[in-house]
Amino acid sequence: MNIVNILEEIEKVDGEIYERLNPRRAAMKSFANMGKKISLAAMPLAMGSMFQKAYGQTTPSVVTDVLNFALALEYLEYHFYNHALVAAPSLTFTAQQRTEITVIRDHEMAHVNLLKGALGASARAEITYAMTDYTAGNTFPTVYSDYVTFLKVALGFEDTGVRAYKGQAGNLLGNPVLTTALQIHSVEARHAAHIRTMLNAAGATGLKPWITLGPGNIGNDTGVAAVNAVYAGEENTTQAGINIAGIASQVTAAAAAECFDEPLAKANVAVIANLFLKDGFKLS
Repeated sequence: MNIVNILEEIEKVDGEIYERLNPRRAAMKSFANMGKKISLAAMPLAMGSMFQKAYGQTTPSVVTDVLNFALALEYLEYHFYNHALVAAPSLTFTAQQRTEITVIRDHEMAHVNLLKGALGASARAEITYAMTDYTAGNTFPTVYSDYVTFLKVALGFEDTGVRAYKGQAGNLLGNPVLTTALQIHSVEARHAAHIRTMLNAAGATGLKPWITLGPGNIGNDTGVAAVNAVYAGEENTTQAGINIAGIASQVTAAAAAECFDEPLAKANVAVIANLFLKDGFKLS
């Protein structure tokens, strides 16, 4: 994480960022000192705390709602990976696979801490593992015993996250936390691409690193019908009112669909997330 670059991006939106924190020179000094005192893993929490200090009194309710919804998704992702690593003895990983899943798990916890820090006292209550059902009502009964099934569910989570963050970006326009949200969005996209690579290595499918069209030109290219909701609309080939499929001989429907990640509305994301939450803990 390059703190100076993050602050420079925020400064483009909010020229008073340093004054909100404290005078610029003092802020730079405190960042230098902070780097000596805390580990890189703890940096997102510290940054989140500073953002809460700067914007906690001025953050509109719609932004708080967006960040809390994002926080709920990050809790779901964190517990999904964490349980696989520490409490699913029937799910075996090679040393390399375990390392890769651990990195993703740790990223999700960093996102949780960053969002909690930004929200401060407005942060929603934690979603615990006990509130979840990663079999999705026995739709994926082998999620914690079969490696390929585990990865396919993981891919559903990551692709949902990518589309969810994009879907809410418009609600964050004009607020400096948009920078943070888009950074998390990019990490989720890298997770999705990497899990697709892991699935290919496991011999599951011929997935590309990005979403493309599935059989019958539907948006779901995973071959898992149970996650159709994750990919609904990804088959879209029209942008700015123009159907870009066929505008040149090499621009097929698949190529046109691959060009853009489609946003996913909050209500649609909630339907997907609720598949993995027990009754009484559903998102709205």
